[in-house]
Amino acid sequence: MNKNNKKVLKKKSKIIKKKKKAEKKKKAVNKKKAVKKVKKPVKKKSAKKKVVKKTQKKEIALKPPPQSDKKVNNRLINPSHYQAKKVKKVLEIKTIKEKKVKKIFNTKDYVVYPTHGVGLVIDIEKREVVGQKLEMYVIEFIKDKLILRVPVEKAKSLNLRKVSKPSKIQSVLKILSEKAKIKRTMWSRRAQEYDLKINSGDIHQIAEVVRDLNRANNQIEQSYSERQLFELSYDRFLREVIAGLKISEEAAIKKVDKILGRDKLKKTPLALN
Repeated sequence: MNKNNKKVLKKKSKIIKKKKKAEKKKKAVNKKKAVKKVKKPVKKKSAKKKVVKKTQKKEIALKPPPQSDKKVNNRLINPSHYQAKKVKKVLEIKTIKEKKVKKIFNTKDYVVYPTHGVGLVIDIEKREVVGQKLEMYVIEFIKDKLILRVPVEKAKSLNLRKVSKPSKIQSVLKILSEKAKIKRTMWSRRAQEYDLKINSGDIHQIAEVVRDLNRANNQIEQSYSERQLFELSYDRFLREVIAGLKISEEAAIKKVDKILGRDKLKKTPLALN
């Protein structure tokens, strides 16, 4: 081949290569454009959604909820919200009104109130307290000239109980015949223990105080505070014996004093006013 022909062939091959490169570039550009065209509408849609949300928020902000003239802590209250709260309160009151508590005691029942002793239920009355209808035991303490009103639903929590049965009283009377159990501690501590036992309302504990503070012999002298606690415990115990056994006061005093050995004393037995 001639040199001229070779040169022509080289030029042609170069031209072909250039054309191929140009075609490849065009294809790459076209692909990029196609991708851009596909992505663009997606972006437009998201932008539209955002615009819609913003407009909705603006509309909500432009229409505030209706407010009433009612104020709580210097703030206006929405009437619907206020009415809903009012309805809830009414419903709560209704449910409280509908609650029924079982009655443990009836009228003319003798009951023991821990801090006052034996009393008589003279009535069960209904009273309205803060929009609630409450049933109350009306208890009379004749000796103290006192009348208490105890809500029926709180009777158990206050340790209100019926007077002991005759069989229980007979068993408790045996405690009085036992030897006194006096602790070797300061009188102030013992006095506190005795006071707690007396106000517990438990007949066994009251009987123990009567037994421990009883002075059947004139040899041992009693202090004023000892005598006071003894008289209180003796009175509480005697009142329950009278109500439980359904006997007179004189018969109860004779029965208890005989067991305690107080009937042999020169002095008259402890009298109850």
